[in-house]
Amino acid sequence: MSDSLPWTDRLRIERATWTFDSCLQDLPRRSRAAKRRELRGNLYDAAADVGTTEALRRLGNVRGLAAEYLAAEYDESHPRPGWTAGAIFLLAAVVCLTWLHDAAAAGYRAGVLAADSHVTGTFHWSSVAYMFDDMTFTFTDGRSTSTLGGAFTPLDYVCLAVGTVLVGRLWRALPRRHRHSPLTDQP
Repeated sequence: MSDSLPWTDRLRIERATWTFDSCLQDLPRRSRAAKRRELRGNLYDAAADVGTTEALRRLGNVRGLAAEYLAAEYDESHPRPGWTAGAIFLLAAVVCLTWLHDAAAAGYRAGVLAADSHVTGTFHWSSVAYMFDDMTFTFTDGRSTSTLGGAFTPLDYVCLAVGTVLVGRLWRALPRRHRHSPLTDQP
């Protein structure tokens, strides 16, 4: 039945299906795949009966449909945590901190070499205060032979953890306590 549809109609159905799937990212993978297959099959059947344009029109807003699936799967009175947002923040923050560290170390190394292009010795750099541990550079005839130190400080790890929890709203994953009111608990 899908072979009889033009490729443009098949693309329109696939676009609607994958838009629907992308809105269901909070569902487990198998459940999401089953819902995606069901929607795709229904759209192909409807397109064969009434045409692709009419089938997609009758489907309505794909994002709204996905929101209804999520509301049916989860209790919408309790918002879900944003695991993806937390993970993206954590990854981006670590990449930025690492880039900052490497750029600062390269700048210090370049500054030592700018002062003396044939330098030999050990140089101690106190790094970026509160962000990275101290670093020690060893130079031999103008070449940096080793670098020690420069690790993230405990403050970095605390900021990464707090930022991940705040951006991802991870406190929503904690079990909710039901509050009982003396007025509503009486028969």
